[in-house]
Amino acid sequence: MNDSVVVRVKPGSRKGPLVEVGPNGELTIYVREPAVDGKANDAVTRLLAAHLQLPRSRVELISGAASRLKRFRVNP
Repeated sequence: MNDSVVVRVKPGSRKGPLVEVGPNGELTIYVREPAVDGKANDAVTRLLAAHLQLPRSRVELISGAASRLKRFRVNP
C-alpha cells in the first residue's frame, strides 16, 4: 500500500530542524539547509522519515522539488 503525504517546507529556517503538525494534521517542516542544489529536499526527506519512524528509503519525493509544497510517497 502506497500513501502520499503533502508537506509545506520552510528552508533556511533558524527554527529547524523541526516537524510541526497543524490543527488539521497538516505538516510543516522547518530545515536549516538552504533551497540550493537539493540540500533542503534531502533534509526534508530525512526529517520526514524520522518523524514517521521509517527508513529513509521508504520516503520518496514525487512532486514539488522546486516548490515549498511537496508531495512524498510513503511506503510503510
